[in-house]
Amino acid sequence: MNRLSLPRRWPWHLPAHGINGISVALGVLLVQLVGGLLGGHPAALVASGGAIFASLADTPNVPRRTLRRVFTAAMAGLVATVLVTLLRSHELALGGVVTVIAFLASLALAWGARAGPISFVPILAIVFTMAAPPLVGWRAQLEHTGWTALGGALYLVWSVLASRALQPRYRGLALAAALEATAALLRSRTVLLLQDRMRPEGAPPLQDWMERQVSLDERLQAARDLLFEAAHRPDAPDVPRRIAVLLLAIDLRDTLLGSELDLDLLGHDAAAERLRSQLAATIDHTAASLDRMALALQLGLPGDAPTTAHQPALADAVQAFGAQPSRSALATALLDRSRHIADDLARMQAALAGIQVPQPLGAAELRAFVSPEGWPLAALKPHLRLGSPILRHALRSAVALGSAYFLALALPWASHPHWLVLSVGVVLRGNLDQTLSRRDARVAGTVLGCLLVLVFAQVHSPLLSSLVFLIAAGTSHAFVNVRYLVTATAATVMALVQAHLADPSGGFGVGERLADTVLGALLAWGFSYVLPAWERRGLGRLVERVQRSLRALVKEALRWPEAGERDVALRLARREVYEAIGGIAASAQRTRAEPRSVQVPLYAMATLLTQCHVLLAQLAAVHTMLTRRADRLDREASEQALQDAAQQIDQLLAAISQPGTAPPETMATGAPQTTGDLRLPPLGNNEPLLPWLQRRLGLAVQGARRVSAAAVAVKEAPREP
Repeated sequence: MNRLSLPRRWPWHLPAHGINGISVALGVLLVQLVGGLLGGHPAALVASGGAIFASLADTPNVPRRTLRRVFTAAMAGLVATVLVTLLRSHELALGGVVTVIAFLASLALAWGARAGPISFVPILAIVFTMAAPPLVGWRAQLEHTGWTALGGALYLVWSVLASRALQPRYRGLALAAALEATAALLRSRTVLLLQDRMRPEGAPPLQDWMERQVSLDERLQAARDLLFEAAHRPDAPDVPRRIAVLLLAIDLRDTLLGSELDLDLLGHDAAAERLRSQLAATIDHTAASLDRMALALQLGLPGDAPTTAHQPALADAVQAFGAQPSRSALATALLDRSRHIADDLARMQAALAGIQVPQPLGAAELRAFVSPEGWPLAALKPHLRLGSPILRHALRSAVALGSAYFLALALPWASHPHWLVLSVGVVLRGNLDQTLSRRDARVAGTVLGCLLVLVFAQVHSPLLSSLVFLIAAGTSHAFVNVRYLVTATAATVMALVQAHLADPSGGFGVGERLADTVLGALLAWGFSYVLPAWERRGLGRLVERVQRSLRALVKEALRWPEAGERDVALRLARREVYEAIGGIAASAQRTRAEPRSVQVPLYAMATLLTQCHVLLAQLAAVHTMLTRRADRLDREASEQALQDAAQQIDQLLAAISQPGTAPPETMATGAPQTTGDLRLPPLGNNEPLLPWLQRRLGLAVQGARRVSAAAVAVKEAPREP
């Protein structure tokens, strides 16, 4: 299969997280320099701590969001620092503060992923503050607070300025990442075609499909957040064409979904295999083109010129079925779907090249697709009950970190009790799967980090220690969501060097660090079974979200499109479906680490995911037919068929929340009673397209029935006692 001949990345090219890590290191360096000039080395060290607290929330984002999040992180770190400095000499009271801070920090996760980095800031502030020698007198405490606040304020200014300067780069890299994920999804499709592993229902193997889809969803949302926020900015002339490319990439996924259907009806003779190979080659060519577009964005090179949809080899493969009307009609339909993919690619290339393409959404409408922002107190209300996974994790974290603190005081090596608190804080996650992953990476990263410290500790140089501290700070920040082993290694180096810089006479404490890490990892592992939030507890909520999102999508997808009408509601509904399905997939991934006695039946969740994919593909095919071939459809008859199918599908999906209700057995008018029927309607330039629409609607109804049955099976899976 065709792959790029150009290098994936030049040596000096960095991904967004790498650029962000360098920006963080430079910001901390700036704070250190200012602190050193104003107050000497001790002030620089304290101010750099305030900067690191604030930097945890500094991720590739628009300046407005960077300002809010970094400010919140700086304030959270400052408050935790003040509390620790005030109670440093009162061990029991400080243990209580550690417990309360752990509870509140974990409860902040009620605001979603955006609160993740901020929730760890207070824990890190506890560690950094306790790493410094105790402060004597209120003046010293006030001075320490002032330098911490100054460090956070200086870094806040830096982060906003850096975010503004890096916006064009962040936007380009976010779009490139989305295109790469789209290309990977396409390329996985070519493998399926070549290996003939398509399921009878038209769905690819679950695991590969979900991995590609989840990755694509994450990258698409990151690109939306950066690009859509800048849609109205006059100083960003490249944004409109990049938004057009992103929207077309999102549409391309739906086009691909529809292209996956009916291949099982093609047969397995030489003509069928030849057509499959040509389809695979066409899709792989599209994936390679997307990769080149992504590379052009990464390296600032001009993109490819728009290509045409002419596919002679594929058209020749279709001609082999001329003597078999049914298979010929299907082969012609597959050729049309392939042309749709090529058309989408050509429009993307044109948009990237600066050629004007229709913009389906305005700046105000694009904002509806941006991730929520802010800290509304209403978000806490649903979690103020013991059944909430967030509250259970907050209580678990409070008990775990409080116990770690008091246990550390009782250990023979009690000189660094905060290290045990840190180890438990970074390992203990909201679910067992993530806790086990963090446990292994944390222990391995600590061993590697300690070895690195032992190597450079042979050179007794404060300048080298400061340089290593900055590099470690930037590296740990850059890889926290990419490869945690790297983050754990760099964080270990940073913590050991920070403690040594604060108290050089204490040495590096490598042995104690290793012991605390292993003990902390074991404690976190053990406490993960306290008030556990097993995946079974949330099954009903996840399934209901899938039900609601599918019903909303069906309502928007199965209606006649009006000329000039914006499809905002359809796009929002489609995104919600992908997120809802992604929640089911994530739950299935997490439950595999849980004790067997409480695991969710994976076969039930796999069946639900598979059937959801099939229904999505059917709806995508219907929508494509309505938007691209409406001129060949009788509007009155088509609208009636759409209404009938939408009503039946809605009834089927509504039955999910009413176990025991027998779903209607009727199919859409004119639809075949089985997807295995080879007597497909004829397809030609003069043939009516309504029978194809009716058949597709019938298959959508059938898909909804299977989704309903699979969802009820998941909801009725045995719950934990």
